[in-house]
Amino acid sequence: MTNEESGLGATRRTPRQGIGGSPVGSWLTIALAVIAVIIGFLILNNITDGGGSAGDTSSAAGGDAESATTGTGPVISVDVPVTEATTTTTTIPRITTGASVLVANANTVGGSAGNMTKTLELAGYTLIDPVNASGPNITESIVYYDEAQAAAEDVANSVARDLGGVEVLVLPTPAPTESGNIGEAGVLVLLGDTQAGKTLEELSGTTADSEEGSAAAPDPSDGDIPATAPSDTDTTEG
Repeated sequence: MTNEESGLGATRRTPRQGIGGSPVGSWLTIALAVIAVIIGFLILNNITDGGGSAGDTSSAAGGDAESATTGTGPVISVDVPVTEATTTTTTIPRITTGASVLVANANTVGGSAGNMTKTLELAGYTLIDPVNASGPNITESIVYYDEAQAAAEDVANSVARDLGGVEVLVLPTPAPTESGNIGEAGVLVLLGDTQAGKTLEELSGTTADSEEGSAAAPDPSDGDIPATAPSDTDTTEG
């Protein structure tokens, strides 16, 4: 018996059908599912792209750190200008005037103070008569200068270089001479055994024709007179 026949309720509605007889609700469900899949794919793709960028950044930073640690990264070349060292040679002036020089014999070679007096005079210095030194003989000569005379120190330094580089000191009081003074002289040469009886050329290791300003004494006349003059028999020395 049918519903219509029984009269128990309204007549049952037949579901709507789409094209080909398919229910409309089924197509709507499928469409919503497809849209959801597409949206999910887009969201996932965006997330993946963002993660990849961060990963790339980290990777790059990690690579830079590794390069800095291992020294395998790019090398920066910096050109540093090189300054060449310049060597300047200073010539100390040879001062022969401004103070007189006194030679005192303090060695075992007789007549050596007179010989050195004439040798230094030929070299351009102003000399006074030689004397004997007080005290024992010495090996190396010493040059003293009087502080009261302005040019005495410069002359003393020049004499010391001419003698081969001997010591230069301030003149003590009393002076190391038999009289205890050096008179009008400003420089005293206490002549020792090493320098006694030698020419300035022998002492300085130069020749007579060396350049101006050297320690060598000039060659007098035509070379007939030796740079070290012969002993003065009129000079009294120890």
